[in-house]
This record gives sequence, structure tokens and C-alpha cells, in this order.
Amino acid sequence: MSIGHYETLFANAAAAGVHHLPHGPLDKLLAGAKAAGCLVLHVDLAAARNKEEMLGAVAKGLRFPQWFGHNWDALSDSLLDMGWLPATGYVVILEHCDGIHGRAEGDFVALMQVLQEAAETWREDGVPFWCLVDMQADGIAWLPTVAQPD
Repeated sequence: MSIGHYETLFANAAAAGVHHLPHGPLDKLLAGAKAAGCLVLHVDLAAARNKEEMLGAVAKGLRFPQWFGHNWDALSDSLLDMGWLPATGYVVILEHCDGIHGRAEGDFVALMQVLQEAAETWREDGVPFWCLVDMQADGIAWLPTVAQPD
């Protein structure tokens, strides 16, 4: 797996969206994202047990402004205006998702949908917005996995 592969991938706004995080070492993936000019942000969902805690973890990981409203509309608005974190592109890594997926599946799926909508909107401006979902179990069937080199 080469850094160049990931650099090309993460620079491609047309391919961006919500994907499963590949299993295994992430050093080349992270280096490729940074080489593509993407700001890499980590959201730790290990302690999240409900929607409120999940949105709090997202706000902390994405360094949202103090005025973030902790609801779906505020999340969407904040994701579409990342002016406090200007970058060529974004790679958001949602870590430890199995617990919240099991405890509040509907809210977790809603989060995936808001993130996918943000990626689609950023795509119109040519900005890659990736969300990589770390799940150890079977994951979510409809989420693709980030393409890895052969």
C-alpha cells in the first residue's frame, strides 16, 4: 500500500464520501491524506452512549465553535462551513463506532447520512470530504470500504 495511492484517492472529491476505515496500520493512509492537502480529524466515539454524547464527541473532534447547537441541523450547517478549519480537503476518522452503533443505531445511521450529504455538497465545490468509519464488527453493509491498492 503506497502513500501515493492514498494521496491520489483523498485528493479526488468525486470519490469522497462515507466509507469503512480499512483494517490494519493507518500510517500510509494518514500520510497520503496529508500529502493530498487534507486536514485529518479524529472523532472518538468510544464513550458515546446516545445521540447527545455522539454529537458532543463529533463537536470536540471536529473542533466546532462554542455556538454549535448539538442537533442534526446544526451539525449539517457546521459541516458545510468549516471556516474555522480551512483546508484543501477533509478526512474525518470516526473511531470506535461499534458501541454507539449498537446502542443508538438510528442516530448513528442519521450521523452517517448527514456526513454523506456534507460530502456531496463539498463535492460540488471540488473539495474532498471523507469520513472513514472504524468498526470492528461486520460494519454497515451499505458503506463502501476505502479502495486499497492491489
